[in-house]
Amino acid sequence: MIVSIQQITDCTVLNNGVRMPWLGLGVFQVEDGGQVIQSVRHAIEAGYRSIDTAAGYRNETGVGTAIKQSGIAREELFITTKLANGDQGYESTLRAFEDSRRKLDLDYMYLYLIHWPGKDKYKETWKAFEKLKKDGYIRAIGVSNFNIHHLESLKQDSDTIPAVNQVEFHPLLNQQELLQYCKREGIQLEAWSPIMKGNLDFPQITELAAKHGKTPAQIVLRWDLQHGVVTIPKSVHQARIQENAGIFDFTLSDEDMAKLDQMNQNHRYGPDPDQLLF
Repeated sequence: MIVSIQQITDCTVLNNGVRMPWLGLGVFQVEDGGQVIQSVRHAIEAGYRSIDTAAGYRNETGVGTAIKQSGIAREELFITTKLANGDQGYESTLRAFEDSRRKLDLDYMYLYLIHWPGKDKYKETWKAFEKLKKDGYIRAIGVSNFNIHHLESLKQDSDTIPAVNQVEFHPLLNQQELLQYCKREGIQLEAWSPIMKGNLDFPQITELAAKHGKTPAQIVLRWDLQHGVVTIPKSVHQARIQENAGIFDFTLSDEDMAKLDQMNQNHRYGPDPDQLLF
């Protein structure tokens, strides 16, 4: 259990030595332009230093604008983006990365992820990722929505272990086998949809919220951290963005953690990676 994460600036250290904040802002389904610019600026003002976007979100340009407007030094902001599914393959990955870099207007990316494994192109794609990292355009490379068999398959043909695996992770889908595998292999697990699209009306969560004087969302986000999982809740509202950052001044007990662990139903709000084939 992780209990020493005390402030929003605390980071995990990835398997190549890069430091990644435990808390970030996700911008899935946030409109490009004014909405995403304001969301990112609100997050940075609240102390966030990690922003997670993707080519498929179609808002990289707005994220880049917000970064420039923030006044925060580039090296202080941990920016993640992801390769679109249709761009998998060696040469197409190189082109797609350059397009993302242009939209974000960044010299380099802290983290670049394969968004979904798909069927059979991810090994070829991974070789392009390795080249981009070797050439200095990416500080860390990783994957998203990879199950254990995807990671094992990738390991057979590459000496580079992914630094991060970003997956759907929350009390109804706690992926304990995958979490333990990633810990053994030195892969940082990261949670998308950590607050279950706002579906937090469960007695186990509301009781703990009352006990700790916190919101249900804060309880679940703290549960992520204490499992050693990076978390990137999405919001477009300034008050909620600030609220989601209020998870560093309390600790869930072992009993609290077990109560949330026992909620698991292997329930997904998003696609099953083994069924989203392309």
